[in-house]
Amino acid sequence: MKVRADNLMAAEIEDTYAEAFRSIYGEILITARDRRRLDDAVQACTGNASSTILCDCEAGLDRYVGPGGDESFATPDGRPGAIVQFHIPRFKKDREKALERSMLVRISQNVLPTPTAACFNLLDTEPYFKLGRKISFFGDGYQFRDERFGRRVWVIPILGGEFILDRRFGFADGLMGDNIWFMGRDVDSALDACEKAIEAVRQTPGCIAPFPGGLVGSGSKAGSRYSFSIASTYEKYCPTLRAKLGDASAVPEGVNSILEIVINGRDLATLEQATKAALAASADTPGLLRISAGNYGGRLGKNFIYLNPK
Repeated sequence: MKVRADNLMAAEIEDTYAEAFRSIYGEILITARDRRRLDDAVQACTGNASSTILCDCEAGLDRYVGPGGDESFATPDGRPGAIVQFHIPRFKKDREKALERSMLVRISQNVLPTPTAACFNLLDTEPYFKLGRKISFFGDGYQFRDERFGRRVWVIPILGGEFILDRRFGFADGLMGDNIWFMGRDVDSALDACEKAIEAVRQTPGCIAPFPGGLVGSGSKAGSRYSFSIASTYEKYCPTLRAKLGDASAVPEGVNSILEIVINGRDLATLEQATKAALAASADTPGLLRISAGNYGGRLGKNFIYLNPK
């Protein structure tokens, strides 16, 4: 462990790595009249999207842009905006159809109903999804194509005015599953470290933390003793099972709570940057004893994010 300036011991950063696996992802920009409406749209369209174990995708907020956010990123309509990513594992069968379906449902059912919201594409790729056309049918024949803000869009008349969205939405290769474990003397210290880390991640453009508040209290392992389950609790890292498991327990001495953050993003460099920022922000948290990460020896993903890069 290293010594902090106040002579307290900072957490040991284990010499290990997180294992990220390939994804395909879509990236959209939501704008609205004000931050309250913007938050409503973001929270709704990223709901129930923490883990691909059972969720249709993993989704989350990248960052706020335009007025009140990162003003170096100008939104097309000059209003407050939020960038949101949607990730599907590349190993998933019919992954492109799955991603298109997830984005179609979440934009049409969560963004469109939000008063004053608009929706724009951020990935100019080939191929692409014709989501604008599909969602436009909500206009029941009164929808029309137009050019707004220098973009080719669909305009849907709605009771609140007009819903504007781009015609095409692209998708690209990304990464999922970067993770950091925070091992605390108690739940308060682990939670404090996680919150500092996730705030640093949120300052890193190009990535999301899809779990509730960006934090995970139920880190899992692949597989289960039950045939119907593809993932289960990581028993050897459960502090309350230490006595029952004996030598099979991997919980370090003095650790009574292990919390985690999971990071998805556009590429390896982005995940490395986010991880580095998270470690710097959290390592000196009082009561935090060790920082580690979960991996499966490369069986899940071939992209490694080292906690102690050489």
